Amino acid sequence: MLQGIFLLSDSGEVMLEKQLTGHRVDRSICAWFWEQSIAQGDSFKFTPVIASPTHYIFQVVREGITFLACTQVEMPPLMATEFLCRVADVLSDYLGGLNEDVIKDNFVIVYELLDEMIDNGFPLTTEPNILREMIAPPNIVSKMLSVVTGNSSNVSNTLPVATASCVPWRKTDLKNTSNEVYVDLVEEMDAIINREGTLVKCEIYGEIQVNSHLSGLPDLTLSFANASILNDVRFHPCIRLRPWESQQILSFVPPDGQFKLMSYRVKKLKNIPIYVNPQLSSDSGICRISVLVGIRNDPRKPIDSITVEFLLPPCVLSADLTSNHGTVNILANKTCSWSIGRLPKDKAPSMSGTMVLEPGLERLHMFPSFQVGFRIMGIALSGLQIDKLDLKSQPSQPYKGFRALTKAGEYVVRS
Repeated sequence: MLQGIFLLSDSGEVMLEKQLTGHRVDRSICAWFWEQSIAQGDSFKFTPVIASPTHYIFQVVREGITFLACTQVEMPPLMATEFLCRVADVLSDYLGGLNEDVIKDNFVIVYELLDEMIDNGFPLTTEPNILREMIAPPNIVSKMLSVVTGNSSNVSNTLPVATASCVPWRKTDLKNTSNEVYVDLVEEMDAIINREGTLVKCEIYGEIQVNSHLSGLPDLTLSFANASILNDVRFHPCIRLRPWESQQILSFVPPDGQFKLMSYRVKKLKNIPIYVNPQLSSDSGICRISVLVGIRNDPRKPIDSITVEFLLPPCVLSADLTSNHGTVNILANKTCSWSIGRLPKDKAPSMSGTMVLEPGLERLHMFPSFQVGFRIMGIALSGLQIDKLDLKSQPSQPYKGFRALTKAGEYVVRS
C-alpha cells in the first residue's frame, strides 16, 4: 500500500504531492532523497527501491521528472515501480510529453488522474481508454471554458460502462468506420565496443506496438516464428497468460487505438550492423583524431541515418574537425556531433582533424567514448519474426499491416 506520491523536477523541486492514506508522508523525505542522489550519483538514481530512515522509496525517472512513491508497510516492489511507470505513461499520453512546464500548466488534470488511478494506496484504474472517458484530455476548448465558467474540473459525471466489464480496457459497443489493425516491431540495440574493437555487450530491447481500429469485441491471436529468443517479456493486461505459457501465442482482446502490447529483451547478440573505428594520437600539445564508419554486417535494408557524438575532453581548448560526408558541429557544451545521414555506396564516411590541448599538456590522457545513433526501417535486428495474426468475431476480414524499426539505444564505442 503506497502512502504518498511526489513528482520532482530535474532540480529537486517538489512539483506535485499526493497523499494517499490517513498517514501523511512529510516532504522532508524528498529533500533526503535529493541529497542522497547528489552525494551518490548515478548509482543512486538508477536504484528502483531505496530504504530511507523512515520509509521505503520507489522511484522512476522519465524525461527529467522523478516519480517518487513512499510506504512504511511491506508490498511487492515490482507492483509499485510498475504503477509509477504506468502513471508516467498515462501523463505522457495525456499531456503530449513530460517536462516541468507541462506538469505545472496541467496541475489540475495530473491531480485528477492520480485521484482515479489509485485509491487508498492501491492501484485502481490505469487503462488510458477508461481514463479518457472519465477525465477529458486538455485542449484549447477546455481551457477556454475553464476560464469563462471558472470550473477547472475535467471529470465526467457518469461512470464509464467499461469499468464494470470483463474487458475494462475496451468499450462494449465500439464501432469503427475503418476496419484495420497495424502491428509495429520497434527495437533498440544497446552495445558496448571496447578499445580493441571487441564486442563487450549487445542486447536488444523491443516493443510490439499495436494500432487497432476494429469494431465490436475482436479476439486476436499473434504468433511468432521464433518466440524462443525472447527474454524478460512484459505484457499488456489484455493478454491471456495461459496460451503464451503453453504455446507461445499472444491471445488478446485489444484496446481501441494505439497501445503497447508487450515488451521484451533479446540477450547476447553477436552481430552489430555498423562499425565505428576511432583513432587518436597526441604529441606536443596537439591531438589528431580520425573516425571511420562503415557497415559491418549487411542488415538487408539500408541504414536510414547515422550520427556519431562524443564529448570533447576537458583539457581540449579548441578543435578543428572535418568530414568527407555529412556535417560536423561542435555544440556549446563541447559535444561534437557528426551527422552522416544515409551511408554512401561509393566511399566510407570519415571524420578527421586536430584538437589543441591546454598549455603544458603534451598528451591526451582522457580518451572520449563515442555515442552512435542509427535507424533501420523494415527489419528487426533481433531476428524476431511475426508468423501470423488471426482475428475472430469479425464479420469481414480487416486490413492488417506490419512494420519493423531498429534504432540505436546506448550504442557506445570506447577509444
